[in-house]
Amino acid sequence: MNFNSNRKFLDEDFLLENEFSKRLFHEYAKDLPLIDYHNHLPPDQISQNRIFENITQAWLYGDHYKWRAMRTLGVTEKYVTGEASDLDKFKKWAESVPYTVRNPLFHWTHLELKRYFDIGDLLSGENALDIYHQSSELLKGSDYSTRGLLEMMKVEVVCTTDDPADDLQHHQDYAKKPSNFGLFPAFRPDKSFAIENPEAYRQYLKKLGAAAGTEIKDYDDLLQTLQLRIDYFDFHGARLSDHGLEQMYYFRDNRFDEHKIFQKVIQGSLPSQEEIAYFKFRILLALCKMYQAKGWTQQFHLGAMRNNNSRMFKILGPDTGFDSIGDYSQAACLSGFLNELDKTDQLTKTVLYNLNPGDNEVFATMIGNFNDGSIRGKIQFGSGWWFLDQKDGMEAQINTLSNMGLIATFVGMLTDSRSFLSFPRHEYFRRILCNLFGRDMAKGELPQDEKWMGKIVQDICYFNARNYFPFPNQGKP
Repeated sequence: MNFNSNRKFLDEDFLLENEFSKRLFHEYAKDLPLIDYHNHLPPDQISQNRIFENITQAWLYGDHYKWRAMRTLGVTEKYVTGEASDLDKFKKWAESVPYTVRNPLFHWTHLELKRYFDIGDLLSGENALDIYHQSSELLKGSDYSTRGLLEMMKVEVVCTTDDPADDLQHHQDYAKKPSNFGLFPAFRPDKSFAIENPEAYRQYLKKLGAAAGTEIKDYDDLLQTLQLRIDYFDFHGARLSDHGLEQMYYFRDNRFDEHKIFQKVIQGSLPSQEEIAYFKFRILLALCKMYQAKGWTQQFHLGAMRNNNSRMFKILGPDTGFDSIGDYSQAACLSGFLNELDKTDQLTKTVLYNLNPGDNEVFATMIGNFNDGSIRGKIQFGSGWWFLDQKDGMEAQINTLSNMGLIATFVGMLTDSRSFLSFPRHEYFRRILCNLFGRDMAKGELPQDEKWMGKIVQDICYFNARNYFPFPNQGKP
């Protein structure tokens, strides 16, 4: 196997089909800074400026995309999340890479090797040892610390995903240090309404109350505590919230009493499924009104079917590669929920992400129902998420938003990643975006006005997000 014989792969015009596409990318999109407004990077590693011992730690730890691929190829768990050495894990991944052709992992892997380490060879078992040592040696240098890696990609803003009970100490520590980018928390309150497990919920309420200096005895205490935590997050730079839900919750009538449901849970009883859904609806509604009062943006990631493999969940826990796309009905409850907020003009800026590609048109048209002229692009159809953040998924999202909304107001790409080496995904998105515009220009479906098309591309890649999210001291000097 001569895996490196075709040097055209991943050249400077990768994914760019014509001269219009190439000029849009190279002259307008390529060098813009990055605003990564949603990811799962650990803030402690950013604040402490961690230096990785080797590429396995930086690249394979926590990356369930790679884990799923390795398991599919018959790699045992020992080499995925188990006790094998970092070198042996890397070798197994390297042996797996040639078999990931036509999966986005093949593109991402080689983009990351090229952009961070200037390694242009295609990774395989044959060169695994050389690439492991070459990249690991670079990672041991100060230029390749966590902050160095982010600065290398011209990152201007990083928003982590944080529980309301988090003390945000790492964000506070980072804010005191000189740096070239802003690090801000984002409020992820999913556990605050997860009453489907009463015992775990009661334990979480103790943690949440301790963080706020309160005792949560009833439903009103819970809302007051959440408000205190939102105030705290806002003080420390948060301007976004995020929620991971199967589907939105909505009830037209007040068929239950949320105070009584709360007491039932506190006393150790499991509410009915309908009561659980109603409780989530009431909490989410209250939270969204708090966000609006702060001027925050709220994000809803809808449609993931999580932890499907109960055997592996018991062994490894959540977020280890056993989640998939769900086929939940989205339109009616999403419309009802957003309308409930809009009735009183308490619907804040909102980004909606779907995991099921069959919901593209639903989400792209839903946002138009609540764009009221008060804010440019107030309600957003978010970028291709998780299983959809690949070439086909991104193209489908861009095309659907273009056809049914206004792509010109789109706030663009994010990594949604746990890896410090994932930021070339922004480049991947930008190349795909520029190619779509350039393709239409070449066909005469868009005017061949390079400056105007270039401006639209730049807005999508950077300026729309910069204007949409009012981060404090954005892009620290």
